[in-house]
Amino acid sequence: MKKSICLYFQVHQPNRLRLYRFFDIGKDSHYYDDFANRTILRRVAQKCYLPMNALLLELIEANKGAFKVAFSISGSVLEQFDRYAPEVIESFRKLAQTGSVEFLSETYYHSLASLASPIEFKNQVLKHKAAIEHYFGVTPKAFRNTELIYSDAIGEMVYDMGFKTMLTEGARHVLGWKSPNFIYTCAQAPSLKLLLKNSSLSDDIAFRFSDRGWSDWPLTGEKYLSWIKAAAQNDEIVNLFMDYETFGEHQKAASGIFDFMRALPEIVIKDGEFEFVTPTQAAKKHRPVGDLDVMDPISWADEERDVTAWLGNELQNDAFNKLNDQAEKLALLNDEALWSDFGHLQESDHFYYMCTKFFSDGAVHKYFNPYDTPYEAFINYMNVLSDFILRVDDAISVSDVNFAPAKVKAPAKKTAKKTAKKAAPKAAAKKAEPKAKKPAAKKTAKK
Repeated sequence: MKKSICLYFQVHQPNRLRLYRFFDIGKDSHYYDDFANRTILRRVAQKCYLPMNALLLELIEANKGAFKVAFSISGSVLEQFDRYAPEVIESFRKLAQTGSVEFLSETYYHSLASLASPIEFKNQVLKHKAAIEHYFGVTPKAFRNTELIYSDAIGEMVYDMGFKTMLTEGARHVLGWKSPNFIYTCAQAPSLKLLLKNSSLSDDIAFRFSDRGWSDWPLTGEKYLSWIKAAAQNDEIVNLFMDYETFGEHQKAASGIFDFMRALPEIVIKDGEFEFVTPTQAAKKHRPVGDLDVMDPISWADEERDVTAWLGNELQNDAFNKLNDQAEKLALLNDEALWSDFGHLQESDHFYYMCTKFFSDGAVHKYFNPYDTPYEAFINYMNVLSDFILRVDDAISVSDVNFAPAKVKAPAKKTAKKTAKKAAPKAAAKKAEPKAKKPAAKKTAKK
């Protein structure tokens, strides 16, 4: 039996917030930087989505379906495609029609709902499933959580929703001596099969490909296949998971990234030792070798491979908890606009911008951040959130329902002490209002 290569791409663009001042609270409830969102989406579409989709279609047809890939496409970016670049949706439809491309399920808003609320998590997954069926005419069978976030408890929730396959990170602190190049199962739901990212081989393409200071530059298809063979000498499957924006956006076309991708499938297929599979095909083909115990959530972000990129400081936890405090009140309202804003404010990117890491991953966080500092990100977000809370409370006050606030907060992995006294949006806005400049955001980093 041939060994397998599973190639998976994440597609997401956040709804970036406009500069929202303290004095806008209660007066202007349009939160999004439409100009930046349109400009960035159109740019990435021209540099990445359209040319790469065309290349993948060409490769699938040239190799008569032997080349296969998988995508997860967030609901947030699907909305932007619909609004700013409908031709991208059409190009994904053509890929769906080949039968060689699998579309995965995820949270609609690329959110951290799995860390906050099982109910909200399930609602977003169902909403995303419906969107994929609507746009591409296929029903997702495998699941990939935001940023590959996973734990035993999350795996159990995913299995209870009917999924039998899930993707996550091959985190070294979880694997120990084990190899990521096998299929594993969830410790709490043994029927859920887990595909683990091979971080080293994935990052050779996603991060190191164009680095001329890299000792292995330039990377060729033949060289890369030799590394895959060495990594899986005694193993069964190599999972290559990365941002789709790697192609043409993070790694520019001039680096040769498209030429590399054009050559790789034929090199692999002609060699004959490996075959390309989708996640669902991989789960059917390979037997799991054991359970994977993951008590605390892991992800594919930063050196730690945990969730501290989004919930690692008091600012992030304060914003996260205040937002999720609104869930119970919203459940009493049938207000489409409020629910939509609630979803977009959950996008993990907003919390990522507040990260204060300045060591191993600080440069990456700064590079993908539209704000000058994480404190500006926090102030801007909390100003928006303050207006959103006012709208929710006003809607409750004029409705026929009675609301008694709950005593239990939406849980996060790490719950920090409240920072209201030193970082409340009103006080903070008076001391340090962010500069009124138009952010030139790049897509959230994932590693």
